[in-house]
Amino acid sequence: MSIEALTEADDGPRSKRPAILASAVECFGEVGYEATKWSEVADRVGIGQTALYHYFESKAHCLLTIMRLGLRNSDRAFHEATDGAPTSVAALRAAVGAAYALSPQEVQQNRILQANIALLANERASQREEAERRACRELVARIEQNWADLLEHGMARGEFPQRDAQLMARSLLGMIVGVWRWYRPGGERRLDAVSDFITGCCVRMVAGEDAAPSA
Repeated sequence: MSIEALTEADDGPRSKRPAILASAVECFGEVGYEATKWSEVADRVGIGQTALYHYFESKAHCLLTIMRLGLRNSDRAFHEATDGAPTSVAALRAAVGAAYALSPQEVQQNRILQANIALLANERASQREEAERRACRELVARIEQNWADLLEHGMARGEFPQRDAQLMARSLLGMIVGVWRWYRPGGERRLDAVSDFITGCCVRMVAGEDAAPSA
């Protein structure tokens, strides 16, 4: 996995934290979160299990961190893709495309996020786990608002029909992230083909027509 996708500003050059997260993504992606043994993550990094607790107090803490970073990356990708787009339709196409412009390892991270999204519903007893859970929820709300703002901007410019932007944003996101429940890297469907199909669906859903691709 791209270590940058799992790195934060306070990770020093000798920190094992990004490597632990990358190994956890591999393990959770292969056999699922519940079936993954914490010791297996340590073995893949090449450290003792006790050393894991220097970075994460539990497997759940590690999972919530993976989820937060996945949401952080989605938020960043949205803005990078849509900033400077000439039209709202172009911004919509770019935003959907960015949601699928991922490496196989990043796809696994998104699959893990969606498979464990229910974890964000209830408070955690641990302070560190709860801090990550709250950060995840804040990012979910921010991402929804990103999409609602894009739609409202398009409506204000007369590019999109007037509708409930919040409801439309949540509906679009449901379709976009729902792909991670069935898509598998290396499967019979190519991710770029899935991206093209979902992009077309989103444009028709929002604009009410198959708007022409932007140049």
